[in-house]
Amino acid sequence: MEKEVVENLWNGDTKMQVQAAVELRKLNRKQRHNLVESGVMVPLISMLHYENFEAIEAALCALLSLAFGSERNKSRIINSGALPVLLNLFHCESETVLELNVATLLTISSCNSNKVAIASSGAIQLLAQFLNTTSSTQSQLDTLATLHNLSTRQEIITPFIVSSGVVLSLLELIHRSEKSSTLVEKAIGLLEHIVTSSKSGLCEAASIGGAVRTLVETIEDGSFQSKEHAVGTLLLFCQSWREKYREMILREGVMPGLLQLSVDGTWRAKNLAKKLLLLLRDCSNYSSTSKQIDHEVVERIMEEIDDAEGEEVAETTLRMVEEMVAKLST
Repeated sequence: MEKEVVENLWNGDTKMQVQAAVELRKLNRKQRHNLVESGVMVPLISMLHYENFEAIEAALCALLSLAFGSERNKSRIINSGALPVLLNLFHCESETVLELNVATLLTISSCNSNKVAIASSGAIQLLAQFLNTTSSTQSQLDTLATLHNLSTRQEIITPFIVSSGVVLSLLELIHRSEKSSTLVEKAIGLLEHIVTSSKSGLCEAASIGGAVRTLVETIEDGSFQSKEHAVGTLLLFCQSWREKYREMILREGVMPGLLQLSVDGTWRAKNLAKKLLLLLRDCSNYSSTSKQIDHEVVERIMEEIDDAEGEEVAETTLRMVEEMVAKLST
């Protein structure tokens, strides 16, 4: 079987190559290792140049199979010249090819030795654009995971990720997506990681119009993890440019959601929310969309929060805080 697969990949016509690529995926790990040693990555990568979508799909699936569980093979895919071809496939009209292409980049980007090569190839800019043009949720999740893999190398974040427009793409995705979705959870998690790791990333995020509103909306309607990342990002905004963003955050009506998060958010979200509240409550009155922020009410709520101990707040305390939150909404 191994010899037949090798022979057909190297010397067969397109139909035989496709069949060989399919058969390759059925082989065990040792057999796939032997195939790699025989050089089958070369014809598989050559198949990615074909105008036949079936051949491209088969080749991508075969490469994914070879890469799975093998750091050496992930490196070999890059070293065999696959990266330029994979980037070119972003222009393909086949949704299936696009999904497989991003899945392949996700897999090889998990290998630490590949990360700088991928980042310096122009892949990040293509991923940033693809994030908001694909209609496939799975492709979006794979794109976010790929960007996250690359962001684990500090030297990649500012010169490649921030400069490639990823921050704007993330905020656009968060803005138009269901705030409680897994997609937003992954996107805003990556956003917080970027602004925490890069001063220029923080400056860019803070300068984008509508960023504060999008983060406030996520605090109101996001999942527990999304709310945590959103308040963490807002806190960084406020800590870095306090006078500018304190008023802006208040004007977006953050207080009810933020106060609620201080009571029933994750452990980290509670602490972040309380820190942000300490920055915000130094202002006397700022007009929200159609109401005034009552400084005395905020102080009373803060006292309740400060008196609460442990992971859980007593039901009576929670009820009192919720009643005061309601006052801010009237």
